[in-house]
Amino acid sequence: MRLVSLSHVHDPATTNVYPGDPPFELETVATIENDGYYLRFVRQGEHTGTHWGAPGHFNQGEPLADELDLDDLHLGAVKIDVREKCARDPDYAVTIADIEAWEETHGRIPAESMVIIWTGWDAKWGTAEFTNAGADGSPHHPGFAVETARWLIDTGRLGHRGGTGTDAFSPDVGADATYTVSHLVYQRHRISLEVLANLQALPETGVHILCGGQINRAGSGSPALIYGLLP
Repeated sequence: MRLVSLSHVHDPATTNVYPGDPPFELETVATIENDGYYLRFVRQGEHTGTHWGAPGHFNQGEPLADELDLDDLHLGAVKIDVREKCARDPDYAVTIADIEAWEETHGRIPAESMVIIWTGWDAKWGTAEFTNAGADGSPHHPGFAVETARWLIDTGRLGHRGGTGTDAFSPDVGADATYTVSHLVYQRHRISLEVLANLQALPETGVHILCGGQINRAGSGSPALIYGLLP
């Protein structure tokens, strides 16, 4: 088994923050010279940088971070490369046909999978192009079409536990202020992996993902070290 990191390094100088979220800040509060040890104060939202979200992030009464099972954070995964279409349209919504075309080559997505789309947004990290804000300040990035999310759920490909992953801010198309896809995905024990990095190192099939990060009481998710486990 080999590990690959799917997480960005968090740095106040480069970390893109979703519009309206608290800024990412690091403050040195102790130094080896003055205190004998080095320590920093970290301030960030629970969804800063590479992170996973719990169902209760969008849905009242659904499980929060401390109510998930360990198996919810260790899932079989598939990667669907949609970079070419997203390069032509930053608001591209991944279709059922995109998934079916992938399955023609790789077979049916197993039940309760983590379905990751590689949009190419990971290459934009640390630049204004990652947020790609419009005139109204809303981000513009690709995501899943609403009907695609419903289909993945209804056919059992996401199942009770499973989820979606993306190298952009969220599984929703950025311009969709209703967050309909998030409301659908974040149910049962399904999670969402967001702002993933290094997706070129992740094979399209035959891998698992493992999500780290601290578990806050009643947390909506957590900034995370997310690993791909390669056979």
